[in-house]
Order: sequence, then structure tokens, then C-alpha cells
Amino acid sequence: MRTTLDIDEDVLLVAKEVAEQQGISKGKALSQLAREALTRQAAIATRNGVPLFPRQPDAEVVTLEIVNELRDGLS
Repeated sequence: MRTTLDIDEDVLLVAKEVAEQQGISKGKALSQLAREALTRQAAIATRNGVPLFPRQPDAEVVTLEIVNELRDGLS
């Protein structure tokens, strides 16, 4: 599909390099780079320097009591 876009110079330079290295058009290179960026998993969030696991919006909150019950059940 053809369209006109204003692309920042640094982004265009990278697209040109990728296109040249892979022997594809600049448009295909931009599409490929955009697709990779869109499907890449979001950066892992941290709290107090500790990485947080992703969770489902409807997931139950894990409390200290639940953790203790699970720990005690394994002993």
C-alpha cells in the first residue's frame, strides 16, 4: 500500500541500512522494524529494583498469608 509519511532522519537511515543489508525495499524494512517493535514484549516493570511478573487483570492478589499457607503446606 502506498502512502506518504514524514519519517525522522535517524529512523530513515536505519531503514535504509536494514534494506540494504537484507536486499529489500525501504518500505519493507520499515514495516519489518515496526512489526518487530509492536510485537516485542513490553519492558519488564520493576518495583524497588525487583522485576515484577506480568499478571492478568482479573488475577487474584497474592497476599503474604497465601504465600505462608503454600510454604507451610510444602513442609
